[in-house]
Amino acid sequence: MSELSPSKASTAMLQEVLNGLQKRQKALSSKFFYDERGSELFEEITHQAEYYPTRTERKILTSNITEIAAVIGSESVIIEPGSGSSKKTRLLLDEIPKLAAYVPVEISQEYLARMVKELRSEYPGLLVKPVCADYTKPFELPEIDTPFEYYVVFYPGSTIGNFRPETAQSFLQMLAEFMVPGGGLLIGVDLKKDPELLEAAYNDKKGVTAAFNKNMLVRLNRELNANFEVDQFVHHAFYNQEKGRIEMHLVSQSEQRVRIGDESISFKKGETIHTENSYKYSLQDFEALVSEWFSVDQVWTDDDDLFSLQYLVKK
Repeated sequence: MSELSPSKASTAMLQEVLNGLQKRQKALSSKFFYDERGSELFEEITHQAEYYPTRTERKILTSNITEIAAVIGSESVIIEPGSGSSKKTRLLLDEIPKLAAYVPVEISQEYLARMVKELRSEYPGLLVKPVCADYTKPFELPEIDTPFEYYVVFYPGSTIGNFRPETAQSFLQMLAEFMVPGGGLLIGVDLKKDPELLEAAYNDKKGVTAAFNKNMLVRLNRELNANFEVDQFVHHAFYNQEKGRIEMHLVSQSEQRVRIGDESISFKKGETIHTENSYKYSLQDFEALVSEWFSVDQVWTDDDDLFSLQYLVKK
């Protein structure tokens, strides 16, 4: 996929934003969180005491790193959609020093460039082939000059939970289409648990998640010349038991109108913008979700069964 020019990218973003805000339940895609500041704020979220997924997944990864590295193999190319800081990936790179290549895929060009520079400095013998793209849509993989056996997609952090189940299946199908049978997907999956623990993770006491949520409006003001009064919206996150997901919203604190491009969007007091879902799965539910394209080869969990790291094999 060729990279969009800034004008075309802005036009596409504007249309997607307007489409979302003109729905009965206003909504914005969670991908709009991740400008440079948003990526930094998310990194800060992962260090909050209430946010268990990152530290739990990291513990699972470090405790089982030899076994996981052996499953991936040194003749693989690791592709990481939404690579961010690549911190977890470094554990794999340290354990598989002769990996064929690493392909980080990130939507924020500035952030990706900085991370790639760091990786090439830290791992001078590693072939790093970055892709700047919206990985939720089909993207072209770079040419890999060295021989390799399989693509292995690394998708940690329970990000699969941000997709509605039917959209998650479309995403999994897209990944499966560029793999050959035997290729792998190492994926983080957050498990169902006490709703109080879940809600605390998305409402940290320091307000970092709230800042992360509201930063989306800051970005729209900057990139689309919108005029959101950011302080007139507050963060709200809760567990929807029926749908098995955390929902994040921005709640309008007053009746107001917001200009975006040539359009004007009205908000009632208390009306919300739905900005993110985070679905939680049982092991059985997730196996059923992926079954058309992948078989579950191995599952690693923590002692409290809060989180799972799973290795799926392309059928």
